[in-house]
Amino acid sequence: MSLDVSADLLAKAETGDVTDAEFVECVRTSLPYAWEMISGVVTDLNTGDAVFADNVIPPPDEQARGQLLRALASDAIRGGLERHFGVKLAFQNCHRVAAFRPAAVDSDRYRAFISPVGQLRNQSPELRDC
Repeated sequence: MSLDVSADLLAKAETGDVTDAEFVECVRTSLPYAWEMISGVVTDLNTGDAVFADNVIPPPDEQARGQLLRALASDAIRGGLERHFGVKLAFQNCHRVAAFRPAAVDSDRYRAFISPVGQLRNQSPELRDC
């Protein structure tokens, strides 16, 4: 299981009565590395005028990498994080996470980041097996 779901939260989920805040809190406590990385990228975005901010530092170990992959590969988790932080997340390789302002989702910079060319330009031999 990718999230540490308490018995109380699971019982609420059985009735369909889970708030976004409860879900996001579960993500925060279950995937602390992913939470910290994404929080940091969002903080960087919010401290300037840029349309996006990103992380280029690989995770320190496989457990951290797994947390990041779980967070961004799950539509529910990714969507919850995007709603919580008010951003659009984009992901390349095993670690390059970007947060875009919602207004920038239709920008050339966003399209370049998520394009096949953008993905290929972000490759390197040391990232091949990440």
